[in-house]
Order: sequence, then C-alpha cells, then structure tokens
Amino acid sequence: MMTQAAQEPQITQVKQPYVSGGKGMVLSYTVVTDAPEGFEELAPYTLGLVKLDEGPTVLAQLTDLDAPAAIGLRVEMVTRKLRTDGQRGIIVYGYKFRPLLRDE
Repeated sequence: MMTQAAQEPQITQVKQPYVSGGKGMVLSYTVVTDAPEGFEELAPYTLGLVKLDEGPTVLAQLTDLDAPAAIGLRVEMVTRKLRTDGQRGIIVYGYKFRPLLRDE
C-alpha cells in the first residue's frame, strides 16, 4: 500500500537561473491542429520536446520549418512572438526553436 507522501510529486525550487547555449535535438514532436483558446490563429503549429545539449528537456514550438519536423533534427533557440494579449494588443515574446542555420 502506498502512503500519501509517496504519491505526491517531488518539487524542487530552482535557486539559480539556468543558462543554456540554446542548441539541442528534437526528441519528439506533434502538430497541433485544435489549438487552445488564444492560440487558434496559429494552428496548425508544431510543438517539440527538445533535449538541450546541456541535458535538460524543454517543450517549445518549432518554427521556420521548410520541411516537416523530424526526430533527431538539430535546432537552436530563437526569440519570437508568441501571441498578442488584450485590447491594447500587447505582444508577448518567448522562445521557440528553429532548425540550425549552420552545421556544427
């Protein structure tokens, strides 16, 4: 029998910002066709699990794709518009990943 404490996820507080070189590899991806509220205008778009060269894995939109995404695709982080919020049209920027522009 499991105790209540064993069922609760372990949460660790980050004490320092994480610094990454911004390059990694696509581990998995999906094409979102039924977007959540606020992102409908972007559909269809591709989300990918990207394993950073330093080790961590992040979920992010894949952008600037000239061909369909592929597992193993080398990518780099870029800053892009995520959405426009509210009546004032505030633009929210964040990170996305695109295929590497130059071979390493």
